Amino acid sequence: MSQIATKKRLVTLGPGSTGQLMTPEQFDARQPEPFERGYRYQIINGVLVVSPRPGIGERNPNDELGYLIRLYRNTHPNGTVVDETAPQQIVPTTNRRCAARVVWTGLGRVPDEEKDIPSIVIEFVSKRRRDVLRDYEVKRDEYRDAGVQQYWVIDRFRRIMTVYRKGIAGPTFEIVTEDQPYQTDLLPGFVLPLSRLLALADQWERKKGRPKRPHTPPAGGTNG
Repeated sequence: MSQIATKKRLVTLGPGSTGQLMTPEQFDARQPEPFERGYRYQIINGVLVVSPRPGIGERNPNDELGYLIRLYRNTHPNGTVVDETAPQQIVPTTNRRCAARVVWTGLGRVPDEEKDIPSIVIEFVSKRRRDVLRDYEVKRDEYRDAGVQQYWVIDRFRRIMTVYRKGIAGPTFEIVTEDQPYQTDLLPGFVLPLSRLLALADQWERKKGRPKRPHTPPAGGTNG
């Protein structure tokens, strides 16, 4: 009976499993399998959420960002501060959010992906209004509470990146414009060319025209 019960618990989950009740602990026990490949899996408020993989307008600049961070790690004198970067990574918050990209720094070793909180979490804003509010507000608070030091929200619709940091009196934020390179003390000497990432996103939208800009949410926190 125990073997049969074990097999039932390990049935592969897929898109038809969305909405299934599941605790974060049950989710962690299944990682990395048995999940059907090609989808994103998250636990949000005790519910399994299965969604299609991000579109190429997000995947391509995300891939480029990973390349730039690894190039910095491998060639810059300060690059050893980067322990690792990974796309589509579960962040162990109170929920189990799947972030577009994470960066671990300062550990001096290979991160434990189930325990080590990334120093930087990056999201690329989606078009749907509810996704925009989640990226700017809900995830911001969850990542902050989990101990993430910086949260980058790259918004190809508004042509900006918002950087949230933990502050004594609450989150602070900085707006980075399209033509403004970004630098952070967490990656000394690394320069993020935001315009380069946005250009990669743009090339996949040209055939169907620039997507309509979604609702602009309040940035939250203190500007500074």
